Amino acid sequence: MSRLFGTDGVRGLANGELTADLALRLAQASAAVLTQGRHAERRRAEGRRPLAVVARDPRVSGQFLTAAVSAGLASSGIDVLDAGVIPTPAAAFLVSDVPADFGVMISASHNPAPDNGIKFFAWGGTKLPDVVEDRIEAYLDRQRLTPTGAGVGRIRRFADAEDRYVVHLLGTLPHRLDGLHVVIDCANGAACGISPEVFADAGARVTVIGADPDGLNINDGVGSTALDALRAKVVEVGAHLGIAHDGDADRCLAVDHTGAVVDGDQIMAILALSMAERGLLTRSTLVATVMSNLGLRLAMERHGISVVQTRVGDRYVLEELSAGGYALGGEQSGHIIMSDFATTGDGILTGLHLAAEVARTGRSLAELASCMTVYPQILVNVAGVDRERLDDDGVTRKLAQIERELGDAGRVLLRPSGTEPVVRVMVEAEDAATARSLADDLAQTIRERIPL
Repeated sequence: MSRLFGTDGVRGLANGELTADLALRLAQASAAVLTQGRHAERRRAEGRRPLAVVARDPRVSGQFLTAAVSAGLASSGIDVLDAGVIPTPAAAFLVSDVPADFGVMISASHNPAPDNGIKFFAWGGTKLPDVVEDRIEAYLDRQRLTPTGAGVGRIRRFADAEDRYVVHLLGTLPHRLDGLHVVIDCANGAACGISPEVFADAGARVTVIGADPDGLNINDGVGSTALDALRAKVVEVGAHLGIAHDGDADRCLAVDHTGAVVDGDQIMAILALSMAERGLLTRSTLVATVMSNLGLRLAMERHGISVVQTRVGDRYVLEELSAGGYALGGEQSGHIIMSDFATTGDGILTGLHLAAEVARTGRSLAELASCMTVYPQILVNVAGVDRERLDDDGVTRKLAQIERELGDAGRVLLRPSGTEPVVRVMVEAEDAATARSLADDLAQTIRERIPL
């Protein structure tokens, strides 16, 4: 049987694969697994019930899924603080800030509106390691916690959730944003109520797009997966830069004053160099995933900064940050973790610090982003194939052939997606035509060798 948890929680079509019943059972299983630590035991010893923060993005399906999760937790003896619609990194922060024993975020991040997902945060607001997710999955068919009377959990509105998070964000800033004009694309998602406010509070003049969520338009033609609207608006209003979030605001991509895209790798390069200059980049090391552009590694080498690579997924970046005591890491997609301030990718935090570097240096975002050369990178998603058979002889031979052809002037990466039913083929080369040709060649081999 395939694993229920993917790269970032449990995702699927809401009311399709991801039903209210599954949400309820996941909540009950998480209550059994995530309250076995010393913090929850201390609460019980003091006569208090364990506590969880629950939040969601604006998807309409989030309403019934949040109700199911809250019911599963309360019926298991967990008190629930319902934070309503807030970004995923806000939920993670609040778990630590309260502090709560764990948290649950209802979101499918950058996925379209019909999808949804359930993410769990452990004590301290960290994402769960694979072994803990496996324990939750194993508990789905076991005996639930069934307290009665006073042992049943209470569900309360978390009234000051947004205010706590905004104060936290503003407290991290190394430099105010006075004089900057910033366009913010909220993706019709969870950033709408917070990101424009915090940028304005930091001193920026703010123009906002993608800030009219109706439960169905999240990520629809706006946000970090659809940057054309932001690019056009930045040029139209003459802004210094634009910031794009995804549906749950754990990502940040940017646009410079010319409308050119600045991706997660470039953002990491800018922040890494700034932090190194100010003595804040621990052990002169940046953590990135295997999907990061070759140009990032080469740029960091030129400045004496080491790059440690991890599997795809910001929780794996976080694990490496924690293990090595590093301060900065992230993904090309815009999941950036500044571990001094956050336990997960935080798109608003990242955008604030990127804008602050523009304000601090007086240099344009385009000039700052020129610190690295972006190698042409082609990503092909191959659907309708068996993701468990990537070790097929024909596929491995084609992969080896492409690696020989690229040599040191590029690279190829093949992996199953952790969030979608596809195999991802990524090729980097010195020119886009070569990268496209090799990626398409490998994708065709996969389609022919391992069809479903």
